[in-house]
Amino acid sequence: MTHRSSFRSMQRLTLTIASTVFLASPALVASVHAKDAEVPGIVVDTAALRTVSDHIAAPGEVTVDAYSTVLVSPRVAVQVVSRKAKLGDVVEAGAPLVVLSSVDVAESQGQLVAASQDWQRVVALGPEAVSARRTSEAVIRRDQAKARLKAYGLSDGQINRLVRRGSAAADGSFELLAPTRGRVTTDAFLVGERIEPGRPLFTLVTEASVWVEARVSPENASQVREGSAVTILAHGMELPARVIQRSHQTDEKTRTVDVRIQVPNASDALHPGELVEARIAVQASSMQLAVPAEAIVLMQNQSVVFVRGKQPGTFDPVPVEVGETRDGWTRITRGLEPGTAYVRTGAFTLKARMLRSQLGED
Repeated sequence: MTHRSSFRSMQRLTLTIASTVFLASPALVASVHAKDAEVPGIVVDTAALRTVSDHIAAPGEVTVDAYSTVLVSPRVAVQVVSRKAKLGDVVEAGAPLVVLSSVDVAESQGQLVAASQDWQRVVALGPEAVSARRTSEAVIRRDQAKARLKAYGLSDGQINRLVRRGSAAADGSFELLAPTRGRVTTDAFLVGERIEPGRPLFTLVTEASVWVEARVSPENASQVREGSAVTILAHGMELPARVIQRSHQTDEKTRTVDVRIQVPNASDALHPGELVEARIAVQASSMQLAVPAEAIVLMQNQSVVFVRGKQPGTFDPVPVEVGETRDGWTRITRGLEPGTAYVRTGAFTLKARMLRSQLGED
């Protein structure tokens, strides 16, 4: 006997079930155990409508979380002496990134050393030998020298070490420190290069979260709210996220509105530059017929759900049209009616058994 070429003529699979247990609940479930049936692991459920929140699907691009990204640059004209951190390194707050040298810093270091030594002499002489005005002037000169070095980017610890070491340390060199913990994602400079104030030497990125910049139509953008739940589809995964900002301006070229989405990224699953799909939940919801994705199998290029047959212990393959899958549930648009008993778990087992049965007819 040859294989039938049409799905409608697909042979009914008959299973001998010795014992079936029915649970009195809104979703009727029949569990077949290995010792009770020829085909174990079959779970039957009743097709029902589910409340599904509508969403907007939009393409998006992963970017760094700008609120957790820091540009590190010198505040004075410098020359690069040596590199302490390189691209890809994860550095802690306060870690040295690069050694720099500056004539302006050298002058300020010398002024601080001199002012500190003058202040120490004033303190040693005491108020009996030094006027209050002279004491005040010494304090002001010392504090001004410290403030100048802090404005150049030196930390309190670096300034205190300079004061302890004295004039020998006032050579204009200093370490540029990391202001926060992060990964070095850019370091475009060379040792020996002269750097102007404000030019970024490093970019430090905290990777605990990233942004997705999604683009939606103006009509859909009006439904997006700050804090709305979002599902990011990337690398075969569904990642939870939320809307943190919606632009109130339409791009003149693309005629779309930017929606900024924050995605927790502790697992380092997403990286800047990747393209993803964003599904943004909106307030509207609807009742839709849906079954678990595992209940649907493909036979002869047709999506199929197994339903309970008219005869006890039989299951019939029924062709269905499917919609999108969300949170493990696939929407059924055609072919299955609410209230129908269908195989929720074990559809692949039934498919394999049917195929073996058909091969046995050759």
